Amino acid sequence: MINEQQEALSKAVESINSDMGALWITIAAILVFFMQAGFTLVEVGFTRSKNSGNIIMKNIMDLCVGSLMFWAVGYGIMYGSDTVLGGFFRLSPAEQGYFFFSADDWYNLFFQTVFCATAATIVSGAIAGRTKFSTYLIYSAILTTIIYPISGSWYWPFDDDVRLNVAGFVDFAGSSVVHAVGGGAALVAAIMVGPRIGKYTDGKVNVIPGHNMILGALGVFILWLGWFGFNGGSQLAWGGSDTVAAGSVIINTNLAAAIGAVAALFFTWIKYGKPDISMTLNGALAGLVGITAGCGAVNAWGALAIGLVCGIAVVLSIEGIDKKLKIDDPVGAISVHGVCGFIGTVLVGVFAIDGGLINGGGASLLLVQTYGSLAYILWAVITTFIVLFILKKTIGLRVSKQEELEGLDVHEHDIEVYPEFTTTEK
Repeated sequence: MINEQQEALSKAVESINSDMGALWITIAAILVFFMQAGFTLVEVGFTRSKNSGNIIMKNIMDLCVGSLMFWAVGYGIMYGSDTVLGGFFRLSPAEQGYFFFSADDWYNLFFQTVFCATAATIVSGAIAGRTKFSTYLIYSAILTTIIYPISGSWYWPFDDDVRLNVAGFVDFAGSSVVHAVGGGAALVAAIMVGPRIGKYTDGKVNVIPGHNMILGALGVFILWLGWFGFNGGSQLAWGGSDTVAAGSVIINTNLAAAIGAVAALFFTWIKYGKPDISMTLNGALAGLVGITAGCGAVNAWGALAIGLVCGIAVVLSIEGIDKKLKIDDPVGAISVHGVCGFIGTVLVGVFAIDGGLINGGGASLLLVQTYGSLAYILWAVITTFIVLFILKKTIGLRVSKQEELEGLDVHEHDIEVYPEFTTTEK
């Protein structure tokens, strides 16, 4: 009798924990959904006012197109039960349907959908102000349908058929799976689309300031908030030890963001003589991106170290990409997501409590983290180049000179977001 009662109690507790886990994932997904607003505000604030409407349209379409295509195709490629081509991607059995979501864990579909939309949105900022809206829509659809789901299937299904899992790769919430993929794609896109008119003239690098730092700062705060769902929700459970673990993930996330902003602030203060606002904001984002891989694998001191490195690295990277490589990235997306996504993933091999270099684990995890992250970046670079090359030769990537100078809002959407100003050069 006692054993039956204990068994019934255990089942009840397990059921409650399962329901609490589903609730936590749903709440976290809602927070990540809200990050789209943050990305929109950062991109709008860091760029010219005459392109604000175009940026709004691109960000909302990333979410809309990503939601539809990931539900229809992407989720099956990323989480299907059958591996294809030696684990290169996955599909569901024929009786479940190769297309369209067919399982009953709807909350997990929602959670993974908003992650997919995040990867697409990263590209938007790097090519803001000069890209055809129609071209961007096609690329966003391909990224959310094929590019992101295939590479995502290399790690996150968490089973023995996934090579990076077997190798011991650690990317808790997606420094590489999401951010480095988006950053690698953004790098190729920015190169192929080319710089904004007037950005580089006669070997000189010209500053084209954003029109509203208030919007940019508000966007960073929204992203910071949403990241607690991005990372904390990736615990994928709530109750007992999972509650403690999720709490630790959230604290690590917050510490890395805070020290990333502080590091960027003091580094630019020393370097430029004044603390730079935009770099400080990007320092917070760099810390968030960097800790995303290791937030469940490092302690608070490791989180501080990763955030510190990324906060300084993002300043050096933004300057190097702009002034040395002369790649025009208006919002610093390549540096924040690509460079810091890679750095954060690799540093797990240094600071991980279990297997990290400084904790006696040797260099094996560091090696796995390095080639794993590089694999994601290389995949994004190659596939993005192929897609954009085809689009360039067919419908084109870039708007005309007149359209760029007068603003994409007027020419692409027949609207002025700021009608009180003229459309010459804002």
